[in-house]
Amino acid sequence: MWLAFLLTLFAGLATGIGSLMILFTSKTNKKILSFSLGLSAGVMIYVSFVEILQKSIESLSIVYGEKLGNIYAICGFFAGIALIALIDKFIPKVGNPHEIHLIEEIGEQNNQKELMRIGIFTALAIALHNFPEGLATFIATIEDPSMGIAITVAIAIHNIPEGIAVAIPIYYASNSRKKAFKYSFLSGLSEPIGALIGYFLFIQFFGDSAFGFIFAAVAGIMVYISLDELLPAAKEYGEHHISICGLIIGMIIMAISLLLFI
Repeated sequence: MWLAFLLTLFAGLATGIGSLMILFTSKTNKKILSFSLGLSAGVMIYVSFVEILQKSIESLSIVYGEKLGNIYAICGFFAGIALIALIDKFIPKVGNPHEIHLIEEIGEQNNQKELMRIGIFTALAIALHNFPEGLATFIATIEDPSMGIAITVAIAIHNIPEGIAVAIPIYYASNSRKKAFKYSFLSGLSEPIGALIGYFLFIQFFGDSAFGFIFAAVAGIMVYISLDELLPAAKEYGEHHISICGLIIGMIIMAISLLLFI
């Protein structure tokens, strides 16, 4: 449990790395960021289909039999996609390169009130988005530490641009590196908090059936994040082929790491 909490905390606090990148470097290396986002998407997609969804099917098949186990796993997978899609719809999140560019333009116009509003709203939106991610990392680590570490690395990379999205408007609004870092840091704390709340709410229900449904939903959430957020952002930050190279290398890394633990 302590390992699960520490990994979830690390993944959440990667938003702080994003804020440091933008506040203490003169220029963000967009090609490296594009490659990293593609890498994260590759890790998430591969581990979701090859490992997490398969574990879901195994757990649910023990309880409900092979056919029903597969059906329930598939339903859980798409339920996870539906959940994160609804969160995305009702709590939109600033963070893609075009939006960040617009925020920088507002900053040059020195509209402090508008920038602070954008920064705080973005921090709250990211905090809410991080709840299911935190639970996914936490539960995966408890069930399989090697898989949890892989998910942690992928989500940590994915959280770096979120830190940038929070830090830029608040820095322009307040001209304070400390305040920009603080808000970015706090938005990432929702990940371990969400993990602990979810764990203690559902701990009494844990078993093969609960783990099966949670893993299926986690797989769906991670695939949605990869396709809806990571790959589009990776393409916009850099060249298309750079993000695809990152995607493939992420899959290769994940495949090798899973083989090592067989």
